[in-house]
Amino acid sequence: MARRAQGPLTGDVLLRDVTESDLPTFFAQQRDPVANRMAAFPARDKDAFTAHWTKILSDDTVVKKTIVLDGQVAGNVVSFDLCGERLVGYWIGREYWGKGVATKGLTEFLGEVKVRPLHARVAKHNAASIRVLQKCGFTISGRDACSSNVPVGDQRSADAADEKNDASDACADKVEEFVFALH
Repeated sequence: MARRAQGPLTGDVLLRDVTESDLPTFFAQQRDPVANRMAAFPARDKDAFTAHWTKILSDDTVVKKTIVLDGQVAGNVVSFDLCGERLVGYWIGREYWGKGVATKGLTEFLGEVKVRPLHARVAKHNAASIRVLQKCGFTISGRDACSSNVPVGDQRSADAADEKNDASDACADKVEEFVFALH
């Protein structure tokens, strides 16, 4: 079980390219049941996770960065094309929640990824992620009931069609989500 960091954010949030050595931390972070409920997206088992990140790492159209705080992997942020839209997604380890890591990481990422419009999807109940997107200049552009696109935490690449069953599982309860855009 992850522990929450104590006190205000004191270190610098940095972005760097994702490396294979980051994947064990990403795997553990995406297995957190509290985070899964918040993102409205199920965890992947080890094989599915490895296959997913192997595709992401080999796909040059996906911008993928590791978010680092004080030398520790705090999470990741990605941007990818899906169904004709450029999307952004991020996943932050729960021990870093509430400390500004997601906001600082996404702000830096948006400085590197200049494509606009940029879209994000977030479960309607995920108030923290909604606030991160708003602080970074995104505005609500629509609402959906978990369509073939997926919540913001998913980190999908262009192989989304191959993973339609994952999306169906995530949408079994028809999770209401907001669609955000940054112009």
